[in-house]
Amino acid sequence: MNLPKRKQLRLPEYDYSSPGAYFVTICSHEKRCILSTITVGDGVLDVPCVRLSPYGKIVEETLREIVNTYSWLSLDRYVIMPNHIHLLLRIEDTGPSRTPAPTRETGTGPSGTPAPTREAGTGPSGTPAPTRETGTGPSVPANAALPRLISTLKRFTNKKCGTELWQRSYHEHVIRGEADYRQILGYIDTNPARWAEDRYFSP
Repeated sequence: MNLPKRKQLRLPEYDYSSPGAYFVTICSHEKRCILSTITVGDGVLDVPCVRLSPYGKIVEETLREIVNTYSWLSLDRYVIMPNHIHLLLRIEDTGPSRTPAPTRETGTGPSGTPAPTREAGTGPSGTPAPTRETGTGPSVPANAALPRLISTLKRFTNKKCGTELWQRSYHEHVIRGEADYRQILGYIDTNPARWAEDRYFSP
């Protein structure tokens, strides 16, 4: 029996051994709406409100823990939608270092506030993100870093929630410059407002 070939997620011409920025989408198992709920018109100027479920709160907490663990990782923006999450990640120098990594924070969630590169930021709850511990990051080649991070996120959240939260695969998009980066930022920030039009929408 010939098994179907899985779709190639990575670009053959891209040098994944170098640092870079990635837009990552991970869907919940069977696209169940278990991570959050979105309401529009329940606040000032009808700004959409993302309310995290208990599972969604565990996902957010785990994201922060992972970012604080790896000094070579930055989470510039994220949003936890009802049945998927979007992450804008930057993988920096993953090689060994003898100098401590600078203290920095995670980026922002769907609040729409721009996330400074190495300054304090907030998640969807509006609370300050935890301070990253200083220290050197592990020696991890960049071409293995992203799958490792996604695997860690899935494994930890599945264990904490006591259920299978995620689909097997994920989608990644390599950020190809400042214009692409800003477009992705805007997409993440406006995603809750466009939930009813989202390709993953499920009432």
